[in-house]
Amino acid sequence: MDQQAEAEEVGLSLCPTQLLLFGNPKAGTSLMVAEPIIALDLPLKVLAWKATDGKVWVSYNDPNYLKQRFSLFDELVKNIAIIAPLVYQALSSADRQ
Repeated sequence: MDQQAEAEEVGLSLCPTQLLLFGNPKAGTSLMVAEPIIALDLPLKVLAWKATDGKVWVSYNDPNYLKQRFSLFDELVKNIAIIAPLVYQALSSADRQ
């Protein structure tokens, strides 16, 4: 989701901001069966934005934070643990370009 573009559509200004959503129903459903409220954090999200000083930031909820927040078992956390490697892989690819 290009949030900068969305802001511009309503006449507002926002630094470049992208919200990326991704998930897997097979992985997410078992989490929601175990703890329905986790649906608030699914699909997984990554936020990338450019600050006013020109620095670019990338943020996401760490799977261990979600584990603690929703009292998840380790076996279920494996379903969302892919987020960190995906973000690091994307950032590494961006650095090479």
